[in-house]
Amino acid sequence: MTRTPATPLPSPKERRRLREAKSLSQDDVAAAVGVTRATVRSWENGRTTPRGHKREAYVRLLTGTEMTAHQENSAPALVGAATGPVQASPDRAEPAPEPPPEAPSTSEIAHEPEPERDPELRPALRPELQPPLEPLSAPLTPDQAFDALYAFCAPALARQTYLLTGRRELARESVERAFQLAWHRWPEVALDRDPAGWVRATAYEFALSPWHRLRPRHRNPEPPPTAPADRALLDVLLTLPPVYRRTLLLYDGVGLDLPETAAETEASTPAAANRLLRAREAVAARLPELAVPEELHRRLAQVASTQRLRPARPTMVRWGGEQRARHWTSAAIAFTVVLIGVTTLTLRTAPDHYEPPLAPGTTVQGVPPRVAPGPLSAEELALRAKLKSETVSGPQRLVPEPG
Repeated sequence: MTRTPATPLPSPKERRRLREAKSLSQDDVAAAVGVTRATVRSWENGRTTPRGHKREAYVRLLTGTEMTAHQENSAPALVGAATGPVQASPDRAEPAPEPPPEAPSTSEIAHEPEPERDPELRPALRPELQPPLEPLSAPLTPDQAFDALYAFCAPALARQTYLLTGRRELARESVERAFQLAWHRWPEVALDRDPAGWVRATAYEFALSPWHRLRPRHRNPEPPPTAPADRALLDVLLTLPPVYRRTLLLYDGVGLDLPETAAETEASTPAAANRLLRAREAVAARLPELAVPEELHRRLAQVASTQRLRPARPTMVRWGGEQRARHWTSAAIAFTVVLIGVTTLTLRTAPDHYEPPLAPGTTVQGVPPRVAPGPLSAEELALRAKLKSETVSGPQRLVPEPG
């Protein structure tokens, strides 16, 4: 008995492109397939994958035709074509819904050529692939694979996070927390299509969390860069909204293309393009010499490279993540024990049978009322006068006579 192979799926970036080419929103796809909008967003981000009849319905909705098993061989070509950067050309432009009239057009971003990256400055924001290594005799252990990912991504990621927050300690903490969470979910991260992107998105989310402003350490500003030009650029970046700042850093700093930037910021491609245009306009208004994207990329890399941010060793990060997991597990166990104890005490002390309420009190009959003091009678007046007339030392009352 043969098993029918699963319906081939395009890559996450190709799924988004096909959906936008049909002018469908995520809500439309969710209603057609029978899932929630969050599920469709996770499909396009590559976090999850549809299965079963929902997979077939999703592919049929994106491609317009139902793909059969004999088309499986052609699927890798489609997936591989979507994994590289999208190079827009005049004869094949990326279809996208037209933005509102008042919004700037996204064509100038979708059709702009890939900026020339300086090979000496590019590693400051984006790690480059290392030279091919010789095949290993044995596969990497989880610890070795995590350490390799950490050594590959942590230095550049710390510099990126510094441009997002302007704080060195927060940048180091964000990178360490992101890798600690990655180690806690290592089976999921190791099988992810882009482990570096997974860690980068987690670090950005932690660094841009609004709860940091409640921390006492966050209230004290850190010393800015020493160079006036670097200080001016960092001040302009920190005045941008967090989503604009993140979009600008991913596209003009890290070097992601527009669909990848939109996917990582969980926005549509036109929305990401509009955010990028607004951020560039704000930077150019304060620093006109950075109106050219190539110059902006060079300056971002230069500001990041001047910061000596040394992340902790990978063994310390793994140990810290394990300690944090143990503490949270101990806290959860302690809370569960306390909850069980309170519940047991409540069950032991709570009444287990019905007790009727006491009847209201009734009036007792036959008791004379209390009499208040009133005027004295004639006999009482005479007795009081007699007592006052007699001496205190009278023999009749106080002095006993010997017998």
